[in-house]
Amino acid sequence: MNDEPTGDRKVGFELEYQLDEPMEKVWRAISIPEFRDRWLPQEALADPDATSVTPGEEVSYRMRDDAPPFLESVVTFRVTPNASGGTSLRIIHEATDMRIARMTRAAANNNSPTVMLAA
Repeated sequence: MNDEPTGDRKVGFELEYQLDEPMEKVWRAISIPEFRDRWLPQEALADPDATSVTPGEEVSYRMRDDAPPFLESVVTFRVTPNASGGTSLRIIHEATDMRIARMTRAAANNNSPTVMLAA
């Protein structure tokens, strides 16, 4: 059972990839604009500069949809070494636009108290 209020839930998803490349190479691909633009074009970003950086470990960018209603989100790329000598890349994409929070609805079976409406 999840007693977390609907308004406090984060809207987003996480993906994790195991890459054969060394961490330094993956870090360059996600943090250096000239390399990043090859797979994450600047047009997809609300701001081309990172919103937060932990060098060699994690970088976050603000993104904006290219179509109305132009919703914004934050995507964080986190790199760690994996057991095979490559890199574990975790991508955390979270919606930050309040309009998304208003669009999401609780599941029908969320076990919230039943409220009856007066006729």
